[in-house]
Amino acid sequence: MPTPDIAVRFVASQAGLDEACAAISQSASLPIDTEFARTDTFRARLCLIQVGTPAGAFCIDTLAGLDLAALWQAIAASGREKVMHAAKQDIEVLLQCFGAPPGPLFDTQVAAGLLGHPPQAGYASLVEAELGLRLDKSQTRTDWTRRPLTPAQVDYAANDVAWLPELAGRLRQRLVAAGRESWALEDSAALLDPGLYSLRPERAWERLGGLEYLPAAVQARARRLAAWREQRADDSDRPRQWILADAALMALAAASVRDAAGLEALGLPPGLVRNSGAAILAELDRADAGLADGLLPAPVQQARPAPADNGQVKRLAAVVQKVAGELGIAPEILATRGDLAALLRGSRELRPLRGWRRAIIGDALLAALP
Repeated sequence: MPTPDIAVRFVASQAGLDEACAAISQSASLPIDTEFARTDTFRARLCLIQVGTPAGAFCIDTLAGLDLAALWQAIAASGREKVMHAAKQDIEVLLQCFGAPPGPLFDTQVAAGLLGHPPQAGYASLVEAELGLRLDKSQTRTDWTRRPLTPAQVDYAANDVAWLPELAGRLRQRLVAAGRESWALEDSAALLDPGLYSLRPERAWERLGGLEYLPAAVQARARRLAAWREQRADDSDRPRQWILADAALMALAAASVRDAAGLEALGLPPGLVRNSGAAILAELDRADAGLADGLLPAPVQQARPAPADNGQVKRLAAVVQKVAGELGIAPEILATRGDLAALLRGSRELRPLRGWRRAIIGDALLAALP
């Protein structure tokens, strides 16, 4: 479907960007979206920034070699609310490019979840449910790195911000009526924490599923290899799986490899062995040396509870389910099963025990602990 009755402006010149910045500076709030690519890189490559203003929807080509400093200055002006949908990935790429998150923020996906929509509701589905409009999805998997962009691509990108003000207004009205606007603002603000997006190689092992069920030696090696891979991916800006595939990483962690021949015997590509074999072996040696010195890896925080804890998790989950049912929202918005398992293990630095959730569900969970 076409965009609403606003001008759509594709910006690929400095003069056009100056015009966009002037319009942005005069806007009370800013609907924002981005288009990016991440198929052959570790970091997202920003391809387009879309910003809605009363003067029109500006689709700014970030691959056109423009000086974007003035754009970010206009966007980042304090007090000007940014309206975004499912903002986390957009924040990550904007933080990467400009060094700061785009706050203050109102995230329409967060807001919708607090009103009973699915927690991961997409923009198009929300626009249809709340505004009765069906958006064109034909460009969902388009290649945003290719130039020139087609008119269909530009219209699709503009639609991502064109309906955000009306959608946000509708959701906000309902939030206020339900007494939940502060919840949405708190959860939106939490997405602006730069710590959510910082590189943490020492935590890269958390991406490896099932690690908690493996022997300590395998865990230790997998952690060392995952940290090495994360840092190497960042340094080279190549995808993790291009550095070392998960299957190969876990095979290395489970085996007793001591030399390049052992690496090749596991099926690692010759180029990987030649270029990174020494580094991989060094990480395995460090893990084994730590084990020999009695330095066992810290227990993995299990996403799934141990069998003996299942009954207690179910009892806490019933508490969450009851409150969520009364509120008409998905239980995981209040607390996940991982939160409940961690609570049983003694952790108290958990989302259900902070902010608005503390009074709504946190105190009840603490009271229900064995």
